[in-house]
Amino acid sequence: MITVVLVDDHPVVRRGLRALLEELPELEPVGEAADGAEALRLLEHLAAEGRPRPDVVLMDLQMGSGMHGVEATRRITALPDAPAVLILTTYNTDADILSAVEAGATGYLLKDAPPEELASAIRAAAKGDTVLAPPVAARLLGRSRPGRPVLSPRELEILELLAEGLPNRQISKRLFISEATVKTHLVHIYDKLGVDSRTSAIAAAMQTGLIRAR
Repeated sequence: MITVVLVDDHPVVRRGLRALLEELPELEPVGEAADGAEALRLLEHLAAEGRPRPDVVLMDLQMGSGMHGVEATRRITALPDAPAVLILTTYNTDADILSAVEAGATGYLLKDAPPEELASAIRAAAKGDTVLAPPVAARLLGRSRPGRPVLSPRELEILELLAEGLPNRQISKRLFISEATVKTHLVHIYDKLGVDSRTSAIAAAMQTGLIRAR
């Protein structure tokens, strides 16, 4: 039996996922959480009760004002005897994918995946295998194609914050780096994208799918 924790801020989505998993004899949902912080508390609670740790955490990325999926993935995968974290989201930009993979996610699926693909991915994640939805794998492969700008995870992170409208000072506070470091990253970003302003950088990044359109 493969035990699964569901993490998503939409109750209807969690209910649907639970119903799907309960139809499969080898998969058992053992808990739900509305954001990353709640998921961590749930895992701590299960451990305190002496219950076996779940095999897989099915994790959304963006969850309202709560702890987002990337940070939750980073913290969960750092736990002793950590469960596998399988991302299930609607987002497939470079920034989202790379951040999740760097945080330790075992796999990355999109929410439009067929039920049999999701079930297969959960089984694979429980065994420690890497699982990538075809569109996600294509995006990762596309980063190495000639002519397409390749930005580091930190540069992509800064681009996302630029798109949110944050000035350099707020970006530095959010990422715990100096303003000088932010400016240095911006120089590299502008150079890689062939632009000379924040607005042009955001537009170019959205056009190439590096970050999400706002």
